[in-house]
Amino acid sequence: MKVAIVHIYSTYNNTQILATDITGAETLAKSSGGMLTKSQHKEGSPYVAMKMAEQVSSTLKSKGYESIIVKVRAAGGIRSKNPGQGADAAITSLTRSGMNILEIENVTPLPHDGCRPKKKFLSKKKQ
Repeated sequence: MKVAIVHIYSTYNNTQILATDITGAETLAKSSGGMLTKSQHKEGSPYVAMKMAEQVSSTLKSKGYESIIVKVRAAGGIRSKNPGQGADAAITSLTRSGMNILEIENVTPLPHDGCRPKKKFLSKKKQ
């Protein structure tokens, strides 16, 4: 049984999917929102993420991989800790395409008193 790792990096503006072997050294398949759609505002949409996952899963099946480990990542750090809406659609599409998901892991980097967040901009009140 061949096992691959599928890395899903999902923000609100874009989604990227990268499939590697179990060591992470060899790239087996990759796809991003810009590779499937022309319009930039649709790169982070669930439909495009679903199509990207179908493309990656068909490439993995042709190379003989049946089982996958999914690692979901958001922007993290001082930015959003929640993955975009494309992450759920991509995982659902990977399951529907016949891939056996062994594990789903959230690998979003979290700050531990690292960088200071940006100053909040306060608008002037009218008096």
